[in-house]
Amino acid sequence: MGSPSSVSGSTLVLGSLLAVLVLATGLLSSSACSNLNPSPEAVFTEAGLDAGSSGSALIANDAGQSLRPFVAPADPGANGVYVTISGESNALSGYPFPPQDFVNDTYMFDGWEFVIEEYIVVVDHIGLWNGAETNTHDQQEIGSEAAHVDGPFVVDLHKGGTLVGQGGAPEEATPLAVITRETDNGGAALQSSVPYAFGFSTVPATYDAYNVNLDASEAADFALMVANGYSVFYRGITTWKGDLSPYTCTQTTTGPGPEGGIAEADGGDAGGPTFVDGGYDFTRMPNAGLSFALGFSTPTNYVNCQNQSLQGTPNPGEAYPRGVQISPSQSAIAQVTLHMDHPFWESFAEDTPVHWDQVAAQYIGVANPEAHVEDMKGVAFYAFTDDTGTPLPWRNCSGMYYTPPGNGQMSFSTLSVPIDPHGICTGTVGDDYTQDDCPAIRDYYDYMRFTQSTQGHLNSQGLCFIDRHYPAPAGGS
Repeated sequence: MGSPSSVSGSTLVLGSLLAVLVLATGLLSSSACSNLNPSPEAVFTEAGLDAGSSGSALIANDAGQSLRPFVAPADPGANGVYVTISGESNALSGYPFPPQDFVNDTYMFDGWEFVIEEYIVVVDHIGLWNGAETNTHDQQEIGSEAAHVDGPFVVDLHKGGTLVGQGGAPEEATPLAVITRETDNGGAALQSSVPYAFGFSTVPATYDAYNVNLDASEAADFALMVANGYSVFYRGITTWKGDLSPYTCTQTTTGPGPEGGIAEADGGDAGGPTFVDGGYDFTRMPNAGLSFALGFSTPTNYVNCQNQSLQGTPNPGEAYPRGVQISPSQSAIAQVTLHMDHPFWESFAEDTPVHWDQVAAQYIGVANPEAHVEDMKGVAFYAFTDDTGTPLPWRNCSGMYYTPPGNGQMSFSTLSVPIDPHGICTGTVGDDYTQDDCPAIRDYYDYMRFTQSTQGHLNSQGLCFIDRHYPAPAGGS
């Protein structure tokens, strides 16, 4: 998969008063507004009159740059691919605590309620490739590109959409694009004999993009994304509600730990350092409310994704068959899915439990705190302490439904990815990660970004090969 594309390769035909969305042509030029008859290869939707009527607010900066209007495409029907996008049901609901279902729901096991207000993503270069099964043992190997759609598209996934998501209700999805021909192969009809490999990219925010559903209240946060090169942005608030759990919250015994600190600056009555030994005082955390504005400058290509909607036997080590299969009777749904929970996993392993204590612990005594990813620089995830240096234990507010991976100090696992707290991480955003000199995870900042960059999937649960385009250790997981 190539590096993130520029919107100069747009397939939208726009006029001053009329916005017509053309998403299957692969054209590299803009047409006048009077030219409303598409070529035989084109697929377009109903025309919107302006940005307001298309559902897209005018999001602009002081320099006069503004996001482009967007008109949602209609289902192309048989022999076409209907590209949609979703953040799953949790993008709508956040992570309530206590959860309704302690077994099946996603929630913070340490008792925090996670309320999401914005979940903005920027996606681009959505495409089909030949050769989904080029190498059954190496998912990243694919053939030539058959068709693609360029944006970028800016979407707030918290707002859901008009379609039921591929994970089933209450998940919602919004239409994004259609593909009906091999636009990178002379406009040939899509083939139904074998699946196409499917992929997409998350890219740095830019005003040269299409506004799918942002409104004016999000203009400042989008400007922040552009200024910092964020491709994904979370805004919301967390509140500790573990005391509402039907189970007593428990904690492990830390001892001083390898990164141990003193519990009191003056050493307490003993006159010397006193280490926490299992009685961590969680009331010091901002339990009444910790806002977050988490931005990720982690452009990533999601390559040759697996598809839970496909029938057949998956390759060894994979959960589902790969790719998108064209149907002669109805459209093939290709739902770009971005899971919200990945940055908070306790391990680089897929679908591990999520926590918030390790974040809240960095704001002890801070008035009106707001958490940022950048605040996690220098925080030791392999032996968490709070910002006073006190070792942080594991906390469990879900009874029998969670067992901490250790009985001492809270620590997260990178599996086989190297750890080096004194390592050097260099490279240029936009370059393939294999060209960067960033061999190890150094701190919780690196950890959050690495695991967040695995959040892209196809049709809810289909895993993709992860091709990072920011400085990070090499690896497809």
